[in-house]
Amino acid sequence: MEFILFFIVGVVGNVVGTLVGGGGLISLPTMLLMGLPVHSAIGANKVSNTVSSLSSFLVIFKQKEISVKEALSVLSFCLGGGVLGGLVASFLSGNTLTIIAIVLLSFAFITSFMGKGNFEGTGSFRLNKKMVPALLGIGMYDGMFGPGSSTLALYLYASQKIAYIRAVGLARIGVFASCFGASITYISTGKIIWPLTIALMLGAIIGAQLGVRLARKLKSEQVKPLLRIVTVLLIVQIVVDYLK
Repeated sequence: MEFILFFIVGVVGNVVGTLVGGGGLISLPTMLLMGLPVHSAIGANKVSNTVSSLSSFLVIFKQKEISVKEALSVLSFCLGGGVLGGLVASFLSGNTLTIIAIVLLSFAFITSFMGKGNFEGTGSFRLNKKMVPALLGIGMYDGMFGPGSSTLALYLYASQKIAYIRAVGLARIGVFASCFGASITYISTGKIIWPLTIALMLGAIIGAQLGVRLARKLKSEQVKPLLRIVTVLLIVQIVVDYLK
């Protein structure tokens, strides 16, 4: 029964996560409610996200929506940021990390009403003075804390007037990069409960594939309202956890 439930959680969480980020809203609370230790729950999420994000990215990459150069640029900076985030997290308390998450998500939510980016652009991804520190910051955030990193990435790509499906692909390769290092850490420290993690991962792969296909059906004007809803839910969840 647990295997089936984890599979379903993986499917639903990754459909949402692929479309607008915030898949952790579904997966992490469910796993914790089922009694999974917090480190095992986070580890299962990181392992499943590593595999599912790569699978969804490859679909978009094969359809030539993203170039190798674009993918490598995002991967390198998010991977570097993820490593730095993991190191920084070891010196910060859980409360401090939670406050950082609330501030960043609130900032992204407010600026989404100010910026003109709405995923209707046709330009390619380019590194510039804004993108480099932003990608490093998102990678660091994912390495430190995690929930909402894809949502933050989508806001960033919207501000650069990048088309939605391209933004989804870039966000997915970024998630792969930042989760890959974290997965190695959780596996090496023996935190992974493999039967349940595999169930979550199988569901996550299917959910990611469904998410990519649904992403092609979404109209650009529908994306930002969905992003804002998920952002508010993320902030509420993190605040509630913080107050507990």
